[in-house]
Amino acid sequence: MLHFAPDSSWSLIALGLCFVLVCVFEFANGFHDTANAVATVIYTNSLKPKVAVVWSGLMNLLGVLLGGIAVAYALVELLPPDVLSPPNGDPAVPMLVSLFGTALAWNLFTWWFGIPNSSSHCVIGALVGIAVGDSFLHARDLGHSVDWDQIWKVLRALAISPVLGFVGAGILYVLIRLLVRMPALYRPPEPDQKPNPIVRGILVLTCTLVSFSHGSNDGQKSIGLIMLTIIGLMPAAFALNPQASLPADRLHVTIEAARPIISEYDRYSFKNDALKAMDRLSDSDPAHETPAEKRGDIYQVLSGLRSVASNPAASADEKKQASKLAAQLRPTVEYAPIWVRVLSALCLGLGTMIGYRRIVHTLGEGIGSTHLTPAQGAASEVVGAGLIMTAGYTGLPVSTTHIITSGVAGTMVAAGSGINMKMLTKIALAWIFTLPVTVTVAAVLFYILA
Repeated sequence: MLHFAPDSSWSLIALGLCFVLVCVFEFANGFHDTANAVATVIYTNSLKPKVAVVWSGLMNLLGVLLGGIAVAYALVELLPPDVLSPPNGDPAVPMLVSLFGTALAWNLFTWWFGIPNSSSHCVIGALVGIAVGDSFLHARDLGHSVDWDQIWKVLRALAISPVLGFVGAGILYVLIRLLVRMPALYRPPEPDQKPNPIVRGILVLTCTLVSFSHGSNDGQKSIGLIMLTIIGLMPAAFALNPQASLPADRLHVTIEAARPIISEYDRYSFKNDALKAMDRLSDSDPAHETPAEKRGDIYQVLSGLRSVASNPAASADEKKQASKLAAQLRPTVEYAPIWVRVLSALCLGLGTMIGYRRIVHTLGEGIGSTHLTPAQGAASEVVGAGLIMTAGYTGLPVSTTHIITSGVAGTMVAAGSGINMKMLTKIALAWIFTLPVTVTVAAVLFYILA
């Protein structure tokens, strides 16, 4: 296995490369996910491609800025605490290389073949793979060293949301057909011919909604990844939130309140690490603990509190107390400067401008047996935007790609247009294989590099 010595030139170069990789990954995310937001307005000639992607980029930026960071750190919390802050002081190079290398490679592979694959699946699969690889690296029991409760929570959202998109968009399309008597809504677009102003306005509005909701959810994912990278690059400056640090006396009270319930109900095999972390946070002189070390200790405690909150043996009051204590600690380590949010949105927008064409063609002509109509595009986007935005504000990462594509498929079924089974099979296979492929590759990479 390889070893990255802290503060070595190679480690700094590798961390710099990881920063580039996270930007490239989010750029590639624009190929896949953001392209779904502009597909309908471009395919129906409602907006010129350049205008559509610039407008979508602005709405993505607004979504990122207003969407919070709950989704960003829901992904980060898939990682074991010792991966986030290695106890020997090594920078998190193996974790970052495994994460970005795996997710980016699979994203580009599926984009090349025009398959609307999910960037969310890529990232989540790679994160789970790193957690699994870390368990093998330390000879730990997988059942008690990987936060399966957090993983199942994320995977459930990924699995259920496309089904809701399919059913919801199909029902909405039927309602539109029953209530709106406008033939232009139900005709496929003619080449180089703009739809009438009302149809055009509807499609621009739905594009706006999907773009904003995408920023509020998918844009957050890169925020968490960028934060992991810059904390590795500059731990003294970014490991802790300077605007939400707890005073020593309040931190001591919080830690001591957490100690008995973690001692009793923490189910992870690294429970002893959490107890040692609480000792350091309570007893050590804050001046003798670096920001990176303090961040690592707080994450160990947060990991223990999450285990308590999901332990059936704990009472409702104990679970409530664990969640309350975690809410007090999280702001000190889970935050994002404004420039990180802007960088995330810029990478998304640039990726959309370069690589949208393949995905636009797939959504417009590849999913159904007939071409997409304005009403079908609008129905799938309205339902998709609602699902994505709801998930974003509740801290659940979902896939824009799978919600929108399943919504389009739902409208095709509702219209009696039929489904292009060849394309649907390609999308389904990508959906099925993404997780096992990314989990396996990331686990092997992390095991070799760590």
